[in-house]
Amino acid sequence: MSPRRNRPKGPGSPGRSAEDDAASRYGGWQSTESWQGEAWCVRHVAGAGTAGKTYRCPGCDQLIGPGVPHVVAWPEYAGVDDRRHWHKACWNAKDRRTTRVRRSRDAPRF
Repeated sequence: MSPRRNRPKGPGSPGRSAEDDAASRYGGWQSTESWQGEAWCVRHVAGAGTAGKTYRCPGCDQLIGPGVPHVVAWPEYAGVDDRRHWHKACWNAKDRRTTRVRRSRDAPRF
């Protein structure tokens, strides 16, 4: 068995940069879409890297479980706090859904 090579790469060495790895690091590809007169960044997430995390979809108010492929969307000029995790079907149907989501009295507020 050969030893690992832990040699530091010099400034002129060929290699991948963080920008090259951005799409694969987060599990999918990113695009920009227009919705409600605003530009939205949309990232498709494979879900494999979300072990143990659950998110609440704003489209259907249901949980997105760990390992489930989904979409992360946020307004283009917004911060990290404005990111929302959507089911792919809910994101595609966002124009056909109403804004009146009803929760039961015992449902947690997120």
